[in-house]
Amino acid sequence: MTTNVVIQGASRGIGLQFCRHLIQKGTNVIACCRAPSQAEDLQKLKSEYENQVDIVKLDVTSESDIQEAAKYVSKCHGGKLDLLINSSGILHPSGRGETSLKDVSFKGLEDTLRVNTLGPLMMAKYFGPLLMAGGGTIGKKSSDPRKAHAGILVNMSARVASIGDNRLGGWYSYRVSKTALNMVTRNLSIELGRGRKKVICVALHPGTVDTSLSRPYHKNVPAGQLFSVEQSVSYLMGIIDGLSSAETGRYYGWDGKEIPF
Repeated sequence: MTTNVVIQGASRGIGLQFCRHLIQKGTNVIACCRAPSQAEDLQKLKSEYENQVDIVKLDVTSESDIQEAAKYVSKCHGGKLDLLINSSGILHPSGRGETSLKDVSFKGLEDTLRVNTLGPLMMAKYFGPLLMAGGGTIGKKSSDPRKAHAGILVNMSARVASIGDNRLGGWYSYRVSKTALNMVTRNLSIELGRGRKKVICVALHPGTVDTSLSRPYHKNVPAGQLFSVEQSVSYLMGIIDGLSSAETGRYYGWDGKEIPF
């Protein structure tokens, strides 16, 4: 049985590494990004694994793009999906988080929410039916048919989304957007967890990863706590591979420990 995975935000960083990792496991990867012609690393990956990689244009802030991509995946990949990872994200349109109220703007909030929260929600709307048709090839198998799952939906969250763990403040747009994404994930876990064809929905914190999003803050990261994309994705896939329907709706760190909402 072919395992189909959609990676949204696949052109760089964590999303690109998810593609590389899953290809090595023999998975069929549908790599979604805003500008495929400019995604040089992704195009190179496709040239090396032509039969395993399909690159699809998808701007996560465009509902029509998301809808068309879902139609394409349904038509060209057997109408089923085993895993969806919403990976793209922005800290803020400026590239730096707000440090105080004077830095907050409607434009910054709106742009960040569109990418980090609203886009993943619309991905679930259009790709949810494909996940419900999945074969349950990723995650733990259950001997109890009432607890069996079809597909898995992963939203990339962040530890700074935790309300209970917020002691520093700041980063208004990013914190708000990722906290809202956690609520989206919990809501989806309830709706998509009903019935016989359950979809597991989780929010994951990848750690502080050496990507363009975190680069302005690397000097503040303690030694040993800055992960390469390879390290982070390896940890995250360990969590994903071990998921069962009992974990749906939860929020985990890269180390597998549950984070308080």
